[in-house]
Amino acid sequence: MATYTAADGAVLHADVLGRDDGPTLLVLADGAAAHPAYLGDLAGMGERYRLVVPHMRGVGRSRDAPLASRWDQADDVDRLRAALGLDRCTLVAHSAGTRLAVAHAARFPGRLAAQVLVTPPAEYLVDVPSDAAALLAARAQEPAVAAALAALEEEPDLTDDDTFTAWRVRSAALGYARWDATTQAHARGMRYAVAAARTYMAGETPADLHERLRAVTAPTLVVAGERDVSTGVAPVLAVAGLFARGEAVVVEGSGHFPFVEQPAAFRAAVDPFLARVLA
Repeated sequence: MATYTAADGAVLHADVLGRDDGPTLLVLADGAAAHPAYLGDLAGMGERYRLVVPHMRGVGRSRDAPLASRWDQADDVDRLRAALGLDRCTLVAHSAGTRLAVAHAARFPGRLAAQVLVTPPAEYLVDVPSDAAALLAARAQEPAVAAALAALEEEPDLTDDDTFTAWRVRSAALGYARWDATTQAHARGMRYAVAAARTYMAGETPADLHERLRAVTAPTLVVAGERDVSTGVAPVLAVAGLFARGEAVVVEGSGHFPFVEQPAAFRAAVDPFLARVLA
């Protein structure tokens, strides 16, 4: 566990996993809502890299820190980079955690060495028709998917983190390409923080965001799940085009969590990119 101090004096925390002598990756979990434990070591990436995984404001060991939007928490990421003694950092971000990665890239482009954006939400970034509805229609008759859709139709109980987490778990089957023992166990291990999620998503997208992202010269890999009904595939792949050195890859047989569902294929997609850019 590492600690670092934010600009407002808040003491924030991060898990440190993997090889102490490996290249450092800053790993950003889903939004500020999910406790980062669900990431594990990203399909064994800790065997090669040092993974530094911040507990974002309102989550886990940083639970008592004042809450902030993703645009403001970009400064926290840069503070963590500095605390680790890195001139530039390499980010791996998952799901809504990519919103923070995008905010960081827009605010601190010169301090980014490379980034991997795994199944990013894309609707606020690109105007590309989504194929998510078609992907969902192909699975609508699966009992687990039908039950998850019924759960989504309920009003989420925002009373506290436990009730919100229970609602999210009931709809979790939509996040995976298959609903088996592995994915069910992974879904049951997810934990969410309601207040952190609300504040994280607050704030207007900067009007010049696209111009800022086009100025980012750090290599960027965008990873899509072939059967991701959360984001679709086409909009996710289009995100790579926002960056001067963007590229994209699709992990077949995967939904929103390729490092859980298809760990070997996920590593086959990500490892060559990181080896190339970190060299």
